[in-house]
Amino acid sequence: MNQPLTAPFKQRLLSQRQALLKLMTEQRGGRLSRAEVAADHFEHPEDSRAQTNTARDLEFAIGEHETAELNSIDSALQRIEAGTYGLCIDCEADIPLARLHAAPEAARCLACQDQLEHRQAERA
Repeated sequence: MNQPLTAPFKQRLLSQRQALLKLMTEQRGGRLSRAEVAADHFEHPEDSRAQTNTARDLEFAIGEHETAELNSIDSALQRIEAGTYGLCIDCEADIPLARLHAAPEAARCLACQDQLEHRQAERA
């Protein structure tokens, strides 16, 4: 995909990245790491052990999701710079523009994404 076609996707990805980083900062209460925020949340002796464990697991799941989303955005931006944006990273087929409009960070065509998700489900 040439530069004029990738420019709107790049702008959208940069905006998504900025919004995600802002959200992560706000959720963490500023410059604290997610681990520091989580530790602060779990220092309440009145909370039951189960409640504390559930809250901790939720904090870490949110952190993992945010990190994965940020990595997907950064990878898409790298593919734009490398000139490979819009090509499936597995089979190198063109990713349909409708898919990129819906999910500009998409790295795989639908067929390869479906195969990946089936393999992951089988391992779980």
